Amino acid sequence: MEKKQQQELIAKYNERLADPAEIRLIEQLIESGEVDLTELRELSGLDEQIQKIESPVPSIQLDDQFYAALAKEKRALKTKTSLTIPDWNFLFPRLAMAVVLLLIGFSAGFFIQSPSENKEVSQLTEEVSELKELMMLTMLEKESATQRLKAVSLTSEMEQVSEKVTNALFTTLNNDENVNVRLAALEALKSYSKDSAVRTKLIASIAAQDSPLVQVAMAELMVAIQEKKSVEALKQLLQSEKTPKEVKTKISESIKVLI
Repeated sequence: MEKKQQQELIAKYNERLADPAEIRLIEQLIESGEVDLTELRELSGLDEQIQKIESPVPSIQLDDQFYAALAKEKRALKTKTSLTIPDWNFLFPRLAMAVVLLLIGFSAGFFIQSPSENKEVSQLTEEVSELKELMMLTMLEKESATQRLKAVSLTSEMEQVSEKVTNALFTTLNNDENVNVRLAALEALKSYSKDSAVRTKLIASIAAQDSPLVQVAMAELMVAIQEKKSVEALKQLLQSEKTPKEVKTKISESIKVLI
């Protein structure tokens, strides 16, 4: 491939416009030594891109009819989810609207609530969390990589996440066919790396990575969280003939920092 074509491909990747086939081509160029990893933006670039995803804009009106409709929708949703996966094109706008409007209602009532309403507020907060979790888990099943990226980005809006959510992120990190989605899942898991169980699973995930980009990102994360127990797993990548030479150089540098 000519140098000009390579530069155009790298620029497209850095703008998050590369499709899966083009990402695989970039990885092949990395393996052959034709593309330097320093030419690709770090995870912060991906994180900035995720933050640009627009949230649904709620209606100005908020009245009793909404809460009645929400209660009805939730009852219907529970029935649906117990039998089949819901139609996301129909469900997402409603759930997104419900989350936003519940947050608005919570904020508006915060200063006028009485102590007796604390229990109700806690219940509303829990319902918002459950809705976000349902949205995230359902969107991860979509065929569109953009939808799966949005799903991963939802975790940044959750004050606390369940084990079900972190497990879903690990499944995405280890198995998603789109490299950008896997990188986004890794970035999301970084926020929960203080949890020893998450750190242990991150170490185990190193061996599951066959993408040079994800391998380098994993090594950088291990350095960032100072996880010395990851050294052996990183050394396994060094010993693998499938690991590109330049990636091995990056991993070696990470191991030196950790030792």
